[in-house]
Amino acid sequence: MTNQNVIVSDRKPILGLKTITVSVSNSPLFSNSFPTYFNFPRRKLLKLLEAADKNNLVVAPKITSMIDSMRDSSPTRLRSSSYDSVSDNDDKTSWIVRFPSALNMFDEIVNAAKGKQIVMFLDYDGTLSPIVEDPDKAFITHEMREVVKDVASNFPTAIVTGRSIEKVRSFVQVNEIYYAGSHGMDIEGPTNENSNGQSNERVLFQPAREFLPMIEKVVNILEEKTKWIPGAMVENNKFCLSVHFRRVDEKRWPALAEVVKSVLIDYPKLKLTQGRKVLEIRPTIKWDKGQALNFLLKSLGYENSDDVVPVYIGDDRTDEDAFKVLRERGQGFGILVSKVPKDTNASYSLQDPSQVN
Repeated sequence: MTNQNVIVSDRKPILGLKTITVSVSNSPLFSNSFPTYFNFPRRKLLKLLEAADKNNLVVAPKITSMIDSMRDSSPTRLRSSSYDSVSDNDDKTSWIVRFPSALNMFDEIVNAAKGKQIVMFLDYDGTLSPIVEDPDKAFITHEMREVVKDVASNFPTAIVTGRSIEKVRSFVQVNEIYYAGSHGMDIEGPTNENSNGQSNERVLFQPAREFLPMIEKVVNILEEKTKWIPGAMVENNKFCLSVHFRRVDEKRWPALAEVVKSVLIDYPKLKLTQGRKVLEIRPTIKWDKGQALNFLLKSLGYENSDDVVPVYIGDDRTDEDAFKVLRERGQGFGILVSKVPKDTNASYSLQDPSQVN
């Protein structure tokens, strides 16, 4: 059978429509050199996309690349070959040598911090709490909460997360720390209660304030356009948003990717990035967790200090921005939380949140 190219049109959103426009080219069925367009019922097209691999059809390159990236964010699949198992073990041993356990290197870290001020930066999901199927149930344990309180009583401490500050604060329930939500685009200082028992929040920085109406609009659009995809969840993180696909059948990932991509066509000031089983949409401004780390160090008076040791613990791709900043500063330690080898700018590693505790 002669290969064909099937390209889902990205000129306009595909959801909310009963039909979807598809271009078919390079087929012996069509003699002209121009693409031929068809209107397909949405359900029929999804079935065609799911059967693409079996019939040597090719989904649009950008979507294919996006799906590959979504698969890369999934837990590593088990391999059946004993040869592969040996190879995997060798790779992991080599990786551990390059990024040794922070627990095993604890004395070295303590010695490097002698006489200096430690500043702690902590991601939330996958670092303080385990990754769970339902993002709304990513609760921190009582033991971990006590650890955070103890750390904050000794060192300036910040939680840097892609979530909204309101959501993470409701999970952590610790007022004596800094919160940097929306990947660092919403930064607040420690809160204090006044004589009436009300909390006084100190907003430090919100570089993406002008994007609030746009983010809220896109949240509403995506909630409507993804509600037919079982397991898909849109989360409003205030200055950015997340489309969770952890509970979405992998066969529906191409459809979900096309939904997100088609919506963003109308919003060039927003960009798409990716975390662990989540698509992140945020403003195109030059701001990330690394910038947030630098801002907080400056706010604390340690911008150009040689007497500070920043320690950042995180598990996600977005935490690499902070690890990179520490590398560039030549100060502190990045600690990656991961059970599998990953390319990273961190210095050390931990297996899971239980080792962070």
